[in-house]
Amino acid sequence: MPMDAGELTRLIQDALPDAQVRIEDLRGDGDHYAAYVVSGAFKGKTRVQQHQLVYQALKGRMGGQLHALALQTSPPPEA
Repeated sequence: MPMDAGELTRLIQDALPDAQVRIEDLRGDGDHYAAYVVSGAFKGKTRVQQHQLVYQALKGRMGGQLHALALQTSPPPEA
């Protein structure tokens, strides 16, 4: 069963409340998404650690409900 983009956003924002999330459905099938996530939780973390935080937020849905997720993560720009 495909995952809704709104559910994907909610899961990420539940785990990273300050996150700015933009989701693109890459194929229109609810199974292949690109996620762009900006969060203060990423500050000082490597790209791998940032992606791990997002995958943890998905609570095991990667590879099941969600087949493919292209991730772009970053901390917010410093003012």
